Amino acid sequence: MKGWFSLAPVAALAVTGCLASKADIVLLQDEIRTLRAMQSRADTARKAQADSALRAQLVAIGRTQDSLRALSLRFSGFQATVGGELFEMGKQLITIAELAGMSTKRIMELRSTMEDRAQAMTGGAGDSASAQAAPGPAQLFQTSFDLLRRGSHSAARAGFEELLRRYPDFDEASKALLYIGQSYADERPARTAEADSVYLLVTTKYPRTADAPTALFKYASSLATQKKTAAARTAFQQVVRTYPGSVEAELAAERLRTLR
Repeated sequence: MKGWFSLAPVAALAVTGCLASKADIVLLQDEIRTLRAMQSRADTARKAQADSALRAQLVAIGRTQDSLRALSLRFSGFQATVGGELFEMGKQLITIAELAGMSTKRIMELRSTMEDRAQAMTGGAGDSASAQAAPGPAQLFQTSFDLLRRGSHSAARAGFEELLRRYPDFDEASKALLYIGQSYADERPARTAEADSVYLLVTTKYPRTADAPTALFKYASSLATQKKTAAARTAFQQVVRTYPGSVEAELAAERLRTLR
């Protein structure tokens, strides 16, 4: 259509041939300018309309992205809230299990399960690899304990040491240190001195825990096995004096009666 309008004056001129006057030529030029102006305005209008439509699309996309970000933040907050509540519930269940006298092995299994679920609830997809590479303290404790029970003393010791390095405030840290001493003792006689040193460390670093009298009794028993009778007697007496009423104190008193 554009080409037809632009050629119409030329066609008219061709029909009239040489009869066209100067006025006709001027009129033709005016019409050509008018057509060009109309075409330019039409092009400008179409461009403005296209720009307006593009801006509207960009605004709609921006609003959609904002909505998605808001939903993502709300969902993350929901995950964190639910994960935190489940974690607290798990801690309460573990406390109840401890009060009910459940075995240490079962309690540590419960803690490990709780850590797994908390990580699944609160950890994002990008954190999954690091979560797998960095197990929680209960998982480390249980894995190391299983290794110790199977006789893998060196591997178990490495696990307990890693636990204490990463989680020094873990509530079973004293037991982890006690088991490090046990791992050395199981390699007797070559590593008896190291076991004795760790047992004493438990009593000085965690003197108010239930593991302290156990460690001191093991230390005294080790001295008795090494025929260090005087030192063993002193250690057994310390168990009785420092931890009266404990099972270890009763055992130490019995050993004192038979120690020669």
